[in-house]
Amino acid sequence: MNDFTLKSYETLIHALKSEHYKFLTLEEYFKLSVSKLPDRPFILMRHDVDRKPQNALRMAKLEHEVGVKSTYYFRTIPKTFKSDIIKEIAELGHEIGYHYENLAETNGNYELAIKDFEKNLAELREIVPIKNIAMHGSPMRKWDSRDLWKKYNYKDYGITSEPYFDIDFDKVLYITDAGRSWDNKKINKRDKVNSKFDFNFKHTTDIIETLVQNKLPEQIMINIHPEHWASSQSEWCKIWIVRKVKNNIKKIILRKAKRN
Repeated sequence: MNDFTLKSYETLIHALKSEHYKFLTLEEYFKLSVSKLPDRPFILMRHDVDRKPQNALRMAKLEHEVGVKSTYYFRTIPKTFKSDIIKEIAELGHEIGYHYENLAETNGNYELAIKDFEKNLAELREIVPIKNIAMHGSPMRKWDSRDLWKKYNYKDYGITSEPYFDIDFDKVLYITDAGRSWDNKKINKRDKVNSKFDFNFKHTTDIIETLVQNKLPEQIMINIHPEHWASSQSEWCKIWIVRKVKNNIKKIILRKAKRN
């Protein structure tokens, strides 16, 4: 069976529910972290909407149908920033966050970057409340947008959290499908965390098998990029071809970066 289909994603959701994982949005998690986290295992299902917001909406509807909530981080580039889709996902009960990339977009100009951050955050907040942000990796650029917070403080903008800074990944297992691959260390430039966990998954079924064997921790964050997940065979093939090319380009860039 092809991986990275809506069907395989739905199977993963049902497996987590069957193992009694509670689905929390990021805002729910941080509210509970100052009082009491649930006694049962929990999952933070995070979606980075880099492209194809329509795919994000399909996933949001699927999750709503099976009774779970997620957090969707939206970029504000024109092809992703679709106010009607953002609003519809929020109305399904999901949380919306800002997937920022300001320092990368301004080529390391901190003053322009924070102004861009303020503008984009305000535009998102005209549609839905925004309490959480997460960095977009911008793998083709040299700048890491998380460095913006070496000079400024995101909490001054009413932001509760940035997962890369505010989650202890020695307690919360982090899994990401960056590059349309679970085993993505060779192509993953920034979407990674420091952690004591060392799992190696090649297929969504590997995650499910490890889950049902009770070998996964009770606190998990899975980072999903909806653009990778197809609802038809033709879409799956198209995504596969595009990702193959992009991942090869990433490998070249990463090799050059290491040499320099």
